[in-house]
Formats: sequence, structure tokens, C-alpha cells
Amino acid sequence: MPNFLETTVDKFTFKVATDRFYTSEGVWAKEENGHVRIGLSDFVQQRSGDVAFAEIKPAGTALAAGDEVATIETIKVNISYTSPVHGKIVEVNPAMNDAPEAINQDPYEAGWLAVLEVADWEVERAKLLDPQAYFEIMKGQAEEETKKL
Repeated sequence: MPNFLETTVDKFTFKVATDRFYTSEGVWAKEENGHVRIGLSDFVQQRSGDVAFAEIKPAGTALAAGDEVATIETIKVNISYTSPVHGKIVEVNPAMNDAPEAINQDPYEAGWLAVLEVADWEVERAKLLDPQAYFEIMKGQAEEETKKL
């Protein structure tokens, strides 16, 4: 179970897992035994709404950092998310077919999107935000959005 940085903005509480790295768009990457598991941050899933459908590129797909890896459909929006790293998809979360709401219920564990084979994690990780840096960006975005309400 990861540790979290946590903030409450208005009536919403947002958590950032401290055991992974992030893009500024809120896609996380976590190194696990030579592979990298990716998913969406708590802030992204809350902002997007209830996930009704998740389409992830199939295993075997080669991706550059910034290539589309998944499209998420919610009641509010359809959003494309990009890969945080350069690599090849080796596994897609099977729960996304039958229970994409796992993204909302458990974004850092059961709600992961895919596992990628990455040639050089150290190089890829250096391009990502550490948890504290993403936390600050996310907190700023959350505060900005509540001003619009």
C-alpha cells in the first residue's frame, strides 16, 4: 500500500501516491521488476467523472512518450491519455473490459491501465515529475478549478 501526499480543496480530497512518478497531465508510472505499470492519478479520475468505458492500446503496441495509450469515456467527457514513457505494452489491465470503474474506485492499485517494457527506466524516469512536484501542480489545478465554480 503506497503512502500519499494529500490535500483537500473545497470539499474534495485528492491523493498522490509517493511510490511512483507522474506526467503533468496526471498519468503515473511505477517501476516494477523491470517493467513500468501506468495509470491515472486520483485527481484525474475525480475531475473526469465516473468511468464508463476504457480503451487501452493492445499488448504489443510500441509507444513513444506522448503517444496515445488510452481513451477513457465518462459521463462528462471522452479523454485521450498519453504514455508517460517510451516502451512496448506487454500487459493491459483485464479489468478495463468489464469493470473500468476500478479507475475511480482504486486509481493507484486495481485501476491501473497497462504494463510497459521500457528499455531504460532511469532515462525515462528523469523526464517525469516526482510525487511532490506533481502534487504541487495538481493542487494548483484543483484550486484554479474551484474558483471557476
